[in-house]
Amino acid sequence: HHCYWRGHCVVISLGAYLILLPPPPSFINDEETCERLRGLIHKQVQICKRSVEVMDAVRHGAQLAIDECQFQFRNRRWNCSTLETMPVFGKVVTQGTREAAFVYAVSAASVAFAVTRACSSGELEKCGCDHNVHGVSPEGFQWSGCSDNIAYGVAFSQSFVDVRERSKGQSPSRALMNLHNNEAGRKAILSHMRVECKCHGVSGSCEVKTCWKAMPPFRKVGNAIKEKFDGATEVEQRKVGTTKVLVPRNSQFKPHTDEDLVYLEPSPDFCDHDPRTPGMLGTAGRQCNRTSKAIDGCELMCCGRGFQTEEVEVVDRCSCKFHWCCYVKCKQCRKMVEMHTCR
Repeated sequence: HHCYWRGHCVVISLGAYLILLPPPPSFINDEETCERLRGLIHKQVQICKRSVEVMDAVRHGAQLAIDECQFQFRNRRWNCSTLETMPVFGKVVTQGTREAAFVYAVSAASVAFAVTRACSSGELEKCGCDHNVHGVSPEGFQWSGCSDNIAYGVAFSQSFVDVRERSKGQSPSRALMNLHNNEAGRKAILSHMRVECKCHGVSGSCEVKTCWKAMPPFRKVGNAIKEKFDGATEVEQRKVGTTKVLVPRNSQFKPHTDEDLVYLEPSPDFCDHDPRTPGMLGTAGRQCNRTSKAIDGCELMCCGRGFQTEEVEVVDRCSCKFHWCCYVKCKQCRKMVEMHTCR
């Protein structure tokens, strides 16, 4: 792909799409940069121009989404590998599968998370800490410090990420699916907000306690969305009066909630490389766990094609000792281990 900057591009995903951004030392600091970002629709370019200072946080958020997706799917047949093309996860996310549901949810959540983090750290003029959290709580502690301004982050994610689904050219059922999953991703942050406190008083006694609201670590958000992926609901579009809604395909299933993920079509098995479907890389050459009966086990991961075993040398830190004060010194140990890869 073409880069307008010397050096590397940073590939950013938003939903199924991506923005090519300059590497971290150079910032998105003028409206012209917005015009050159690939993968944005016209309305997103307009939002970028109005909110240039927020776009660096969007870049961080999108990288967070890719990292989290690859962590959560590291032991599955589809391991969230990214391509150098558009869309960044290949055709996998242009189909209405549960994998697409996860990608959309984690992308919308990561933008909300990163923009909120930028607000709290004072990087943005448009927002700061959440000043609605003040006074004394019912539990008797003093609200103080910097509460994460999650409302601003969520609102920005809603306007920037969701605008793509509200544009023409998207199938109505797929737009409904994406919008639902985007919102479910943001809800995964909201439902895991926590209260953090600090004690003040003589030698750390808690005579006075000041507290603030904080977002969970993003890994916790990713874990929550992955859980929703595992229990996602297959849906279809129906008309209720004049409104189009998504309902469970199997009427015996309970209706999904705002926090659940939904998908329109079953996933492929992801076993074989399909050159006609970018992103469908297959599992040949993937490492597998010989003793596991789960999806990371060689039987399932290799789709019954069998696996090869070889002895490889790994170098680990070992015999670590703590030295006063204050460092840890380790030896390097070499050992041979068996590595199993799918045929």
